[in-house]
Amino acid sequence: MNPETGKIAQKEFDRAQQELDSNNVLAALASLERALGIWDDPLWYSRLGFCIAKQRGHLTRAFELCRASLEYDPDNPLHYLYLGKVHLIAGNKNEALQAFRQGMARGGTPQLEQFLAALGNRRPPVIPILSRDNLLNKYLGILFARLGLR
Repeated sequence: MNPETGKIAQKEFDRAQQELDSNNVLAALASLERALGIWDDPLWYSRLGFCIAKQRGHLTRAFELCRASLEYDPDNPLHYLYLGKVHLIAGNKNEALQAFRQGMARGGTPQLEQFLAALGNRRPPVIPILSRDNLLNKYLGILFARLGLR
């Protein structure tokens, strides 16, 4: 690859990152696809995975892309951020929290901190002897929350 095409690809990627920062996922997806068409960089896969999950609903492909970027660069907290976002799109809150925490362990970012704060901490089970997944704990927790006792 010559340096000129690398500059074009980087410019498209920078445009995609600006669009992601302003929550314009569709424009970011288009820019990322152009950038990856010019230069195949695994560091960009996690962002593409998030865009694909958000815009097209292709969760399997999104998880594959996020995991590929993590295999390539496991110490980059941004990959964990986008993996967590894909988990949130898929409705997997616990896995998203795990991904965000792993990203914080790898250095963290302000965005990771915001997501962790927004998702919050879980309250302890109503009956501590029983597991959190026990039906009695689950429904007592819901009942007490509705009654305002928790």
